[in-house]
Amino acid sequence: MLTNTKIILKKAQANHYAIGHFNINNLELVQGIVQAANNLNSPIILATSEGAVKYAGINFLYQLAATASELSKVPIALHLDHGKDLNVIKQAIQLGYSSVMIDASHETIEKNIQLTKKVVRLAHQKGISVEAELGTIGGVEDSIKSKNILYTDPQKAQEFVQKTGCDFLAIAIGTSHGAYKFPGKAKLHQQLLQEIKQKVTIPLVLHGASTVPLSLVNQANHYGAKLTHFHGVPESEIKQAIRNGICKINTDTDLRIAFTTAIRQSLTNNPQEFDPRSYLAEARNSIQHIVEQKIKLFGSVNKK
Repeated sequence: MLTNTKIILKKAQANHYAIGHFNINNLELVQGIVQAANNLNSPIILATSEGAVKYAGINFLYQLAATASELSKVPIALHLDHGKDLNVIKQAIQLGYSSVMIDASHETIEKNIQLTKKVVRLAHQKGISVEAELGTIGGVEDSIKSKNILYTDPQKAQEFVQKTGCDFLAIAIGTSHGAYKFPGKAKLHQQLLQEIKQKVTIPLVLHGASTVPLSLVNQANHYGAKLTHFHGVPESEIKQAIRNGICKINTDTDLRIAFTTAIRQSLTNNPQEFDPRSYLAEARNSIQHIVEQKIKLFGSVNKK
């Protein structure tokens, strides 16, 4: 049975670690992520973006997550990431997702509050928790596009949470979606995070938090990719953010690079191969490996 996201985030908040949110859109991603979680006895959040829903279908994705949860020994939550379409949000609530995100961060704060309150009302009727966002983190991922970072204001964050009743809040402290996160040295606004934490008592969420390891990028390029000038969030900044109150960390870009690199490597080394099970198994193993690294980084090992 899927776990309510709020339950595992509250536990993480109380014990000063973070839960990994990992985006999914196919079977091999789910299997690799869940195997890593079971290996390390860590709770996890499987997440579907609206782009993933369009690609794979919300019913297929829900059933993948639900089956994984039934077979798993660790808590697994299913989350709708960056929900902008109210129809998709309502579908997720009706199916029984663990949590949904309403992303109205591009709207005025008044409109954001109005839309968030509406989703909170709908979700809470079904016992489903809600993530909202205040501020914009920039970058490009699926249908999420923003040129500028608008940092979260601590006072406005406090008022927003009080007025909407959301269960956890995504904030903007300097991260960015996609692989091109920083034009130069990567650094998060840790002081701002501390100020927000003093004002907001619910769990805080960090989007755009892939580390984009140079070794992974170099491996991808060795096998034919053309990934240049990629800058992720340093692990030291992630650890500091957790110490300063971040309880949920979203990872997608690193999974995409790892998955694609494994396929490139497999097909390069075995050009005669045409069975998808062969190279997709390699991709699944790569996902398991990188998710295990993330779980260790987030401090959620043996926290089931």
